[in-house]
Order: sequence, then structure tokens, then C-alpha cells
Amino acid sequence: MKRTGTGTETGTGAGTDAATGRALAEELLDGCAAAVPAPGAGPDVWLAFAEQVRSRAHGGRRPPVPAPPALRLCHPRGWVREAALAEPDAPAELVAVLTTDAAAPVRDRARALMEHALVARPEATLRALTPLALRLGRRSRGGWILERFEEALRRQAAAASPWWHLPGPSAPPHGAAGAVLAELLDCPDRQARQFAVRLALTGPGRADALECARRAAAEPDPAAAGLWTDAALAAADDTVIDVLAGARTPAVRAAGVTALRRAGRAAEGVSHLADRSALVRSCARWLVGQDGGDPHEHYRWLVRDPAGPSPYAVAGLAECGRGEDTDLLRGLVAHPAGPVRAAALAGLRRRDAVVADSVLLALLDDPTPSVAREASLGLLPAAGRLDPAHLAGRLDPRGPLHIRRAAFRLLRARGGIHALRAAVALIDDWHPRTRETARTVVRACQWHPAQFDGEADRAELAALLKRSAKLFGDYELGLRRSRLGLTT
Repeated sequence: MKRTGTGTETGTGAGTDAATGRALAEELLDGCAAAVPAPGAGPDVWLAFAEQVRSRAHGGRRPPVPAPPALRLCHPRGWVREAALAEPDAPAELVAVLTTDAAAPVRDRARALMEHALVARPEATLRALTPLALRLGRRSRGGWILERFEEALRRQAAAASPWWHLPGPSAPPHGAAGAVLAELLDCPDRQARQFAVRLALTGPGRADALECARRAAAEPDPAAAGLWTDAALAAADDTVIDVLAGARTPAVRAAGVTALRRAGRAAEGVSHLADRSALVRSCARWLVGQDGGDPHEHYRWLVRDPAGPSPYAVAGLAECGRGEDTDLLRGLVAHPAGPVRAAALAGLRRRDAVVADSVLLALLDDPTPSVAREASLGLLPAAGRLDPAHLAGRLDPRGPLHIRRAAFRLLRARGGIHALRAAVALIDDWHPRTRETARTVVRACQWHPAQFDGEADRAELAALLKRSAKLFGDYELGLRRSRLGLTT
């Protein structure tokens, strides 16, 4: 059995990885013997590759001769798969997949090979295959490989120094046994990270709350961060709480802020009222209230700060939901700082406060993208009464992207011919999301003349269809042309 990679590299996502695996399988079936996932390919690549080869192997193609091990290991016939397992260069990932095979002889032989690998080369096997083993563990026959890998990892953890003394994400690991768990704790694959965290938290020895807090503060995956946070809070002191309250993940910061009350530090909630996360701001308001304070008054003081209010303080003021703050928020719409203007608009919209259409229309041209976006969202209920020509004039691809997107949002909300004209104008926009949104609108249009009765004649619709013809197949284009009465 050949180890093909370290298992630490991942693609941009499960969907992209699966597409890569299927594409490699098609190349292999078309005769390219080298079309096998690269060393370190993610688990979703291997799973999609194996599934595609097995399902398409009888498609009348001429596979390479002699057939490479990867092709034989994924062959539809069980006896071929079983014989291929005897090959010394069988990719370890495909051997792992076959431990869940429906054919008992194949499954038993693959499991024997995997058992040998876990005993002979435990560190290399665990590094390379743990993410894949976690995916396979979901299958009806996947319990075996999941149990074996968990047992092997626990043996590694027991042989290493206590897990809380493992190096942090930026420090090099020491010792082979400790390195395996350390690498899995920082593995790019989220499922492997979460598995390693659970294993570490239930492993031998006592948990160090400060190390848990540090890892929670640095953990990018919310689920893994939650596991570290819960472990840290079980024995939290002031240092642990400070680390949690300074974390980058909002849920971890919120847990740290909430824990201040239990530590007798509720008065510190004021310093978190203007946090960038709404979740943390909500916890801070609760904490201030528990201490007998009034978070609303603190917010009013913060937004009147002569040095300039934070946009998050403005958002917090709006979240308090007091009617007397409406005029204060309206005044902040003219604030020199763009983020403050955007926060004020969002707060007014949250409170369903009326803002004149003329004010919002002027803000569509604001140089700050977040302001133009909030202005367009505020105008959505009024889209039907806005001047479409005024909005269409802001669709020029040479103009600022955020203004173009805001105008397009309103024209789509208006619907009818104005939405179709705008969409056709933007089907070749340089910005991918804008271009795809425009093309989606054009494809969704039924092109019935009655749909635009009184707004556009057949000649204009025919011209728009001609400009967007490349978006349709021959049948779809012919169908739309027939609806417009175009026969040539």
C-alpha cells in the first residue's frame, strides 16, 4: 500500500474538490493513466474520484492498458478490486475507501492492510488519512475505520506529552507522537480539526483552561472554537476570561463577556458595548443591565463623542430600540465618516423610520460602498415610484461598482422592462457577481409580450433578446423568439 500524501491540503470547498475528483476519473477512463488525485488531495477529491470511476467504468470506453492500480481498485467487479489490493503501489486513500466496501472479501482484505499500516506506520497513516476516515465513518460500514483511527490517535496522545503542552499553531511540534495530534488540531480540514479537539479534550490528563482559551481565541473554525471555549469556561479565571473576551470569533468573545458576571467583573461590560459583533453587543448590554447600569445611556454618550462615534456604537444604539433616538440617527446620516453614515441608515431601516426618498437617492452616489448599499435597501419599498432613467444612468460599467450594484438592485425590485433592460446591459459586466446576477435575471425572463404590455413593444424585446442570445441554447432561444413572433 502506497502512501500518497500528507492529508493536510484541501481545496476551496467540498463542491470544488468533488468536481476535481470527477474530472480526474473521467480522464483516467479516457486513457490517461496518470490521472489520479495528487499527493495531499482532500478527502472529497478521493471519494468523488472512486465513485465516478466505479459508476462509469462500463461506459464503452477504452481504459489504459495495463490498467493502473487506481482503476482496478475502483472497478465495478469485486474480484478485480480484491486482486488489486495485493498491489504494493495501491494508493492508501483508495484502500481506506475499500474498508467500507459492500463485498466482504474486499472489505476484509482492505481492513487487514489498513490495520497493518496503523501498526507499522501510525504517524504517517494518521496524518494522511484521518480526514478521509472521518468521511468514511458516516457510511453504513464505516464504523470500523473510525474506531481504528480513534484508537490509534488515543495511543499517540497517550504516548506524547500532555496535549495542553503541545505547541501552538505557530510553533513547531516536538516529538513524532505529539506532532500528529498537533498537526490535526491545526489541520485545514474542519472535520479533522473538530475530531482532534474532541479527542484532546477527552484524552489523558487534566485540561489546562488557559491553553483551551488561547486555542479558542485563535481558532478560525466556529465549531472547534466552541469546543475549546466550553472547556476553558469549565475552570475559568480572570486570565482565561480576558483571553476569551479578546478572541476573533464573535461567539467566543460573547462567551468571555458573559463570563465577566460570574467573575464579579460586570462593570467591564461597558467596554464591550461597541463591539463589532451584534452578538457581543447584546451580551454586553445584558451585562451592563445586570450591574445596574443603563446601556442605552452609555450608547447615547458614545455616539456624541467629540472624537467621533464608532459605527458599532451607532448600531448598538439602534439595537436598543428607543423611539427618542430616531432624530439622533437621522442627524448621523450626514456624518463625515462613511461607516457611521451607513450604520445610521441601517439603524433607521431597522426601526422602520421614514427617510425621505430624496435623501436616500442622493446617498446612492455616496463614495462609501456600505452607504450606497444601505440607501438602496432603504429605497426598496419605494422602487416602484422611483425614476427608472435616474437609476439606469448609474449602470455605466466605467462608474463605481457599488453605485452600479445599488441601482441594479432597485431596478430589479421594480421589475418589468426596466429590470430586463438593466440586466441585459450588465450581462458582460467585469464584476463576476454582478454579471452572474444579470444573466440569471435574463434567463428567468419568459419573454412574453403580454408580460411587458404598455412598457415595451416587440421590436425592443427582439433587440434585447438578440443582445442576450448567447445566454441561451438553440432550443431555448427558438422558444423565446417564437413567443415574440420572430420566425427568422
